[in-house]
Amino acid sequence: MAKKDESSNSKKNGWLKKFGISLLGGILGGLLVIGGFYYFADDIGNPFQTDEATSTSGVTDDDENVQVSDVKVDVDSDTTSAVDKVQDAVVSIVNLQNTSSQESGGLFDTEQQEDDGEEQPAGEGSGVIYKKDDDTAYIVTNNHVVAGQSGLEVLMADGSRESAELVGTDTYTDLAVLKISSDNVDTVATFGDSDDLQVGEPAIAIGSPLGSDYANSVTQGIISSLNRLVSSEDDSGEAVSTNAIQTDAAINPGNSGGPLINASGQVIGINSSKIASSGQAGVSVEGMGFAIPSSDVTDIINELEQNGEITRPALGISMLDLSAIPTEQREQLLQLPDSVENGVVVQNPGSNSPASEAGMEQYDVITKVDDQEIKDTTELRAALYKRSVGDNLKLSFYRDGEAQSANIKLSEDQSIIERNNN
Repeated sequence: MAKKDESSNSKKNGWLKKFGISLLGGILGGLLVIGGFYYFADDIGNPFQTDEATSTSGVTDDDENVQVSDVKVDVDSDTTSAVDKVQDAVVSIVNLQNTSSQESGGLFDTEQQEDDGEEQPAGEGSGVIYKKDDDTAYIVTNNHVVAGQSGLEVLMADGSRESAELVGTDTYTDLAVLKISSDNVDTVATFGDSDDLQVGEPAIAIGSPLGSDYANSVTQGIISSLNRLVSSEDDSGEAVSTNAIQTDAAINPGNSGGPLINASGQVIGINSSKIASSGQAGVSVEGMGFAIPSSDVTDIINELEQNGEITRPALGISMLDLSAIPTEQREQLLQLPDSVENGVVVQNPGSNSPASEAGMEQYDVITKVDDQEIKDTTELRAALYKRSVGDNLKLSFYRDGEAQSANIKLSEDQSIIERNNN
C-alpha cells in the first residue's frame, strides 16, 4: 500500500508543478502584453489617461510653457572669426545723380529737360575700407558702382553716413577708389595674396545684395577656379577681358565692390556682379560668382591713389577679330594658311603709331604676343595691358601668307586718355 500512495503523491506533485509553471508563464505573458500596450499607446495617447494628466516633453506640468534649453552652443568658427575681422570695414555705396524735370516750352511747345540740381540715389553697391591715412580713409569698389555719379554717399557698418569723393577709376579692371573722412573709421581691411589661393579653400563674400537694406550680408562658398578669363564690356562698350577668381559664394547685384575674404579674414578679391552676369544672354546660372584678384587690385588702387587714372600701353592700331572675317575675304585679302584659324587683323596701322613705325601694315594678322598665342582682340588687349609704357613687345603675324615678326616699343594709349578726359 505504501508504494501505491507514493506513486499517487508523485503524480499529484508533478501535476501541481506543471500547473504552477503554466500559471507563472501566463502571468509573465500578461504583464508583457500590458507593458507593450502602454509603450505603443504613448504615441497615440493613453486611453486610460485624462487630458489633464498628459505630459509632453519640453512642456511643464504647471503652466505648459515651452522649456528653453540652458545648454550653450559654441558657434565660434573660422568663418565667424574671419567675418568679425573685416565686417566693420565693409560699407554700402550710394550713387547719387542729378534728377531732371521735363517742361513744355519753346517755339513748338516741345518738352525740354532741365536739371533741377537735386541729387537722388541712382544705384547702390558695396565697398571696403582698405587704408586709413591721417584724416582720410580710402575705399575700393567697382567702377560700374560709381559710373555717372554726381555725388557719392557711404553708409558705414554702424549705420552712419559719410560723403565720399571719387579719387579715380579704371574701366578696364572695373575698379574705383573713393575717400572719406577717417573720423568714424575704426576698422581697416587687410589684403591677402590671391596668388597663394587654392581651389577648394573657403571663400566668404560680404556686401549689400540688392542694396543697403541688406547691408553687411555674408555668404560662404569655396574657391571654384583660379585665373578665369572673363569677358565683359567697359563703359564705352568695348570688349575687355578680366582675370578673375571664380567662387560659388553668392554674389548678387549690390555685392559689387564688396570683398571676397579667406578664412583668415584677408581680402583676396573684389566681387563684381558685372562680370558674373556677362555670360550668354538669357542664360541663368547659379553658383558662379567672380571677383577681381587682390594681386591685381592692389596694383591698380595704388596707381589710382597717386594719379587718379591708369596709364596703359598701346600699339596704336585699329583691329578686328579674324573670326569676324568671311571665308571668301580671308582667301582674297589675307591669303592665310589653312592652319591659321584665330588671330587679330590690323585694319589700320595708324599714323606714326608704334605698330606702323615697326613696319606693320594693313591686313597683317597677329597670332602671337611674345610667343603667347592670342585668338582675338580681347586676348591681345589682355596681353598688352600686362606690359608698361616703354616696354618692347614682339608680335608674330602673317602677311600675304608668310609668317613674320616685329619688335614694337609701346606708347601710351591715347584712346584711354581721351575717354577719361571726356
